[in-house]
Amino acid sequence: MANMIQKFLAELIGSFILVFFGTASVVLVLLVNGGLSIAAITMADWIAIGLAFGLALTVAIYALGPISGAHFNPAVTIGLWAGKKFPTSDLPTYLIAQFVGSIIASAALIAIAGVDIASTTGALGSVGDVAGIGFVGIFIVEFLGTALLMYCIMAAAVDGQAKDAALSIGLVLAGIVVAIGGFSGCGINPSRVFAPMLMNTVVGNAAPWELFPAYLIAPILGAIFAVYLYDYLKVEA
Repeated sequence: MANMIQKFLAELIGSFILVFFGTASVVLVLLVNGGLSIAAITMADWIAIGLAFGLALTVAIYALGPISGAHFNPAVTIGLWAGKKFPTSDLPTYLIAQFVGSIIASAALIAIAGVDIASTTGALGSVGDVAGIGFVGIFIVEFLGTALLMYCIMAAAVDGQAKDAALSIGLVLAGIVVAIGGFSGCGINPSRVFAPMLMNTVVGNAAPWELFPAYLIAPILGAIFAVYLYDYLKVEA
């Protein structure tokens, strides 16, 4: 069984993989489009971005799942904890690792693409009110997106009902990004949202902090809802 340091490193590395490769696809799309805002990303672009996020998560789960359980998302960790499927003693370690890994990923993107990329709206894979749906609209889509992801995690990984949990969860994430990316930028992961916003702020550019409560609270509530819904609907063999 992995010790706490190994679990910490696994969650940090997995969060880095997810945020770096996932948000790098957003940065690349913006660079190709000449620095246009995230609102200008097309459906074809969102499909590519969704695949980047999904494949990154799939690889991270394959590589690191046996060590830490492959959460890589504070909402997932808190959801499992609220459903009494994760120990309270491990909670701070996982959350810190996820945020640190995500921040390192966004810092690496700035180091690669340059500070100027952070000046573009939605750069570094940041999120925002892409479709003008407002705080409430963002809250709803982030809640629903995270609930769907968490429900799949419960079925595929926690209860092991899917033959290949990593691919199943990765494909679900890809689909969610494609479906709601054009509305909210698709956070469904507080650390994945926080890191680009923080690094944008650090280099002196704007970030939609007024919307951050939606990207923080909605995913956590969505994950908790999905855990309890899954337990309620589950039929024992």
